[in-house]
Amino acid sequence: MLDERLEDRLSEAEERFRAVDVRLAEPEVARNPERLRELGQERSALEPVVQTARELRTLRDELKGARELAREADDEEMREMARAEIQELEDRIETLARRARRLLVPKDPFHDRPAVVEIRAGTGGDEAGLFAADLLRMYRRFAERQGWEVELLDISEGIPGAVREVVFVVRGPGAYGTLRYESGVHRVQRVPETESGGRIHTSAATVAVLPEAEEVDVQLDPGDLRIDVFRSSGPGGQSVNTTDSAVRITHTPSGLVVSCQDEKSQHKNKAKAMKVLRSRLLDRKVAEQEAERARDRKAQVGTGDRSAKIRTYNFPQNRVTDHRIGLTLHRLDETLEGELDALLDGLRLAAEEERLQEDG
Repeated sequence: MLDERLEDRLSEAEERFRAVDVRLAEPEVARNPERLRELGQERSALEPVVQTARELRTLRDELKGARELAREADDEEMREMARAEIQELEDRIETLARRARRLLVPKDPFHDRPAVVEIRAGTGGDEAGLFAADLLRMYRRFAERQGWEVELLDISEGIPGAVREVVFVVRGPGAYGTLRYESGVHRVQRVPETESGGRIHTSAATVAVLPEAEEVDVQLDPGDLRIDVFRSSGPGGQSVNTTDSAVRITHTPSGLVVSCQDEKSQHKNKAKAMKVLRSRLLDRKVAEQEAERARDRKAQVGTGDRSAKIRTYNFPQNRVTDHRIGLTLHRLDETLEGELDALLDGLRLAAEEERLQEDG
């Protein structure tokens, strides 16, 4: 019932689980908090795999017995009962095998990193800016539901209630791993408040979700950076518009430009801008690696292609459609209030299936 490769990988996981238990019992490991933490995390990741392997072994033993009974029983009723048990056991084994394959898919190393989210108004003028503000509110509400923290890094506002561009960090368990599939073009179809003829307009905003980079991920040469300071133009307190507290950093080799003016302190704005710059450079590095791995296949989700339309929000029909997985929900109001679980779960499952296909 199980292919040989899956059998081998489950055996390897069980062997490694036993080795980790041995290491955890060693006195020198107990005296090293960092190593203790690493081994504890590895054990926690391996435990469900090992448990699944044990359950599979038990079911296969039961299946062997049921098949022998179906062959050797003299009574037709007993043979029929055995055949029914065989079918049930085969179904349970197939379900557990699928679970085992998913558990064995390598976890995204950035899964638990904070997510740096950038939203920019696209085509559609002021209406696009209002939609970008709706997306900002949607992600804030979703983060609140998860118990996550949101830190605003930079915001450029348009007309009242509109956002031209905003950058913020979401911190919480699995933040980047959960939000990473939001990268792309989000399209809205609705009648703007300023539209007297009742015509539906189509506008768009782009979303980029990046893993927050640490200094060890991206080494920056100070000679590659051009740092300019200027007077802030947005809200933030009475002194924010009277001092050169805003910071713009240009990374010369890549041409990336990051600015931050959210804080009154030039030092704090510089630190935030550096954080965003590192995250963008790390995102480029990850995207290049993923593109190399995906060059011979067509990815369903997770490519991070920000030129691709990924989702449509249709107000007249109270509809939201994710085009990558063909999922349509007729509860737009709830979605914009941060109820994203159905969409994000569907995207996660599609990504897992894709990785399983890659892995054979």
